[in-house]
Amino acid sequence: MLTLLNADPNALLGWSRAQFALTAGYHWLFVPLTLGLAVVMGVMETLYVVKKDEFWKRTAQFWQKLFGINFAIGVATGIILEFEFGTNWSNYSWFVGDIFGAPLAIEGIVAFFMEATFIAVMFFGWNKVGKKFHLSATWLTGIGATLSAWWILVANSWMQHPVGMEFNPDTVRNEMMDFFAVAFQSVAVVKFFHSVLSGWMTGGFFTIGVSCWYLLKKRHTRFALASLRVGAFVAAIGSFGTMLTGDSSGVDIARYQPMKLAAAEGLERGGKGAPFSIVPGVEVPKVLSILATHDPDGFVPGIEDIKDGYTTPDGTVQPSADEKIKRGKQALAAFKQYREARAIGDSVTAQAARAELDDHVQYFGYGYLDKADDIVPSVPLVYWAFRVMVGFGSALVLILLLVVWFDYKKKLSTMRWLQWLGIVAIPMVYLAGQAGWIVAEVGRQPWAIQDLLPVNAAISSLSVGAVMTTFFLFLVLFTILLIVEVRIMCKAIQKGPELTVSKDN
Repeated sequence: MLTLLNADPNALLGWSRAQFALTAGYHWLFVPLTLGLAVVMGVMETLYVVKKDEFWKRTAQFWQKLFGINFAIGVATGIILEFEFGTNWSNYSWFVGDIFGAPLAIEGIVAFFMEATFIAVMFFGWNKVGKKFHLSATWLTGIGATLSAWWILVANSWMQHPVGMEFNPDTVRNEMMDFFAVAFQSVAVVKFFHSVLSGWMTGGFFTIGVSCWYLLKKRHTRFALASLRVGAFVAAIGSFGTMLTGDSSGVDIARYQPMKLAAAEGLERGGKGAPFSIVPGVEVPKVLSILATHDPDGFVPGIEDIKDGYTTPDGTVQPSADEKIKRGKQALAAFKQYREARAIGDSVTAQAARAELDDHVQYFGYGYLDKADDIVPSVPLVYWAFRVMVGFGSALVLILLLVVWFDYKKKLSTMRWLQWLGIVAIPMVYLAGQAGWIVAEVGRQPWAIQDLLPVNAAISSLSVGAVMTTFFLFLVLFTILLIVEVRIMCKAIQKGPELTVSKDN
């Protein structure tokens, strides 16, 4: 049963959050490259089947090798991440497991088994099955990975905007009432495309960076230029799609998570025609309102507005944080009274308590908070993470344009400074992706589930020492896995593709 008054100290909460952040951060190092390289190698193998040119087969096999190395490590970190919901966040799992567990179960049963089935054909079936069948297996492996991302992101999106459920005080659980509302709400759809397309960006720029390394070393020139063009194609689609879905995501955040948006902008007081802060002290008038509402004069609340309560231009009154906390504590008290009355068979008292609970249940999670400041995330972290995401994303688009232009002019193979920029794009795209997740997850704090369950009520009853020990064990394990992956990849890249045309070797 959900522990209503969580007595765990702040240290346990801090270490539990740190451990989950560590696991999620490492896992997201591998996921976007898996999604991106799946498309890169799929395009290359398609060119092989269409053109019947052995060169494209060898090219696809090289990138497939890097995909396989990355995929294996990503699966290992992902499994640990899902286990942590049960070990470190058992109250969370109890409270919303009926809802959150459903998409994860579908991901494990359908998408993961789909990947596992076709990845074997992809790696070991080159000379055992027909070209078109093998090509189908390659694309289906990528589709399986993408479907895995879909169901995981559905679960994450529900945490950002919980819908399609109803609280049952008898079981102390939120129970799913509308599966399609959970699986296909706009937040989930937008987050899916935004995350997957950012993965295409990662795979595309990784391909560009490795190709530029070969150009810099004057090795495998034909292979490098051909791979670079496929990588640029995938990166272009990913970059454009990420920007487009990022715009839609901004509108969703403004509508459902205004505190996250205010923190990302460091906006203390909002209003109509809110400016966009490039850096502290440098603002562009009305741009934030355009991003949040698609209206230059749109209303955007600031941090203090949300804490104090505000009225939207359409007349909707948003209560203050103190009022929500007060009503949340009333909901908790009514819930406790309901449970006690039910236990002794007092149906009259139970019915009255249930009615009061229903009146305040939307603020249930606020009952675990103590003061208005508790609803404010780490503003500096969210603010600067957002600027790293946008800044590096913009720089990557510029690098992509330069690469495409000078490749079109047939000058890229001699421009060492641009080749170095292509290599530097690899860490840049990873930093942009990590920063994006910091905005998404830290910006949601203190909520494990937005407005429904704060993190201090979601954790398990564990000893601080146990969580600290596993934190450092995971830190060492994941770091070793990352070092091993990087070393294996570097050796594979240094060895180069096994091309059949002698002038390319």
